[in-house]
Amino acid sequence: MDWFWAPDYELARQILQRGVAAIYLIAFLSSANQFRVLLGEHGLLPVPELLKHKRFVRGPTLFRWRYSDRLLVTVCVLGMLLAASVVVGLPQVGPPWLPMLVFLGLWLLYMSIVNVGQTFYGFGWEMLLLEAGFLAAFLGSDQVPPPLPIILLTAWLIFRLEFGAGMIKLRGDRAWRDLTALYYHHETQPMPNPFSRQAHLLPKPVHRMEVLGNHFAQLVVPFLLFLPQPVASIGAAIVILTQGWLVITGNFAWLNWITIVLAFGLISDSVWHALIPGIPLDWPAGEVGPTWWLVVVALVTVLLLVLSFWPIRNLLSRNQLMNASFNRLQLVNAYGAFGSVTKRRIEVIVEGTLVEQPDEADWREYEFKGKPGDTARLSRQFAPYHLRLDWLMWFLPLGSVHTEWFYGFLGKLLEADRPTLRMLRHDPFDGTPPRWVRVLTYHYRFSTRQEFRRTRLRWIREQRREVIPPVSLDHELP
Repeated sequence: MDWFWAPDYELARQILQRGVAAIYLIAFLSSANQFRVLLGEHGLLPVPELLKHKRFVRGPTLFRWRYSDRLLVTVCVLGMLLAASVVVGLPQVGPPWLPMLVFLGLWLLYMSIVNVGQTFYGFGWEMLLLEAGFLAAFLGSDQVPPPLPIILLTAWLIFRLEFGAGMIKLRGDRAWRDLTALYYHHETQPMPNPFSRQAHLLPKPVHRMEVLGNHFAQLVVPFLLFLPQPVASIGAAIVILTQGWLVITGNFAWLNWITIVLAFGLISDSVWHALIPGIPLDWPAGEVGPTWWLVVVALVTVLLLVLSFWPIRNLLSRNQLMNASFNRLQLVNAYGAFGSVTKRRIEVIVEGTLVEQPDEADWREYEFKGKPGDTARLSRQFAPYHLRLDWLMWFLPLGSVHTEWFYGFLGKLLEADRPTLRMLRHDPFDGTPPRWVRVLTYHYRFSTRQEFRRTRLRWIREQRREVIPPVSLDHELP
């Protein structure tokens, strides 16, 4: 059974295990900081209310029978401790079942959060992290060679992630087919970063080349990942480079970062050694894994291959689903992003006032940490950290501002709720409850270089309309 093991992927295993664990650490930290405000006992969408209707819970969760903010913190702290142990390499020095149990623990703990996270956890990278953590559980420890089936299943995960995203673009929006999508995307993406404006201002022929490069990376390169070395490593390197460009130009939580980690897991030690001779080829690992470990990995491989039927069917379907799970364990999912391109950036702006009569009000604007607001402010880099409130604010103009969680948010502002205000960059009233709040929409666009030199503004905005008129605590929110 020598073919079952892949000793040439020891460095790849180290990167995979530690990299995936690092992303879990960030994900649990993000939940520890934000979950209670958004979904806790007194949150915008309280989990205890969800649990009264258990049929709406997406899958297995430790909170199915009881939720408390204290239990949530316990789950997050335990998750961070387990993830940190892998990052520093502690479980990997033990028998193969030890890192397996740690990663399965991470998977179960984070799945417990995701499955009660409702719209605030409805992003594709949540499923991706869960699936990557489950795969990493069966990479073994330093005492056994890396299992080849898990390396190949990692390639299959990247294939679904990249090829699925490429196909959803071709099927979804003409802008991807006529190569104009990047005329808009850097400006209208959910959360720009410090370099997004400079990327947007690149010449249009460069944007067309960006789209062509994207199509090549997502529709051609994924097939290279299954070819012999060094071709698979070349394919992985292209994935890493293209994802790196997305890291430089946007704030997509940990989506690009975990894709980079997974792609590094497909570069063999031989290729690394050829590039950097100081990297050894003879890592100290067992000659072969024990029989029981081989059986465990084989059974998991069969399970994941069986579950692959549904995402394969989805990839071949004209009605391809984007970021869909076909089982309650969220394994072997369908992925995709930006099947349609937003061509105008509409921002929801929340304002408040202290005066009694809203018609005479001096309205002041609440500032968010990540989403555009102040037209002079340079956007910050937050990824791989995920600002969940800011991301949901981007989706409001694409649907409706009249949602339960957003009215809950306005109610918290009227109460000057301290935990909610800490989610923001700036409270214009320094903790004093406003008398009224209202919601406006603005059209935002990046300033040109000439406009910036003249005004020092990075954004140019134009008010569109008032979407929620002044409301107060005296008027019951919908």
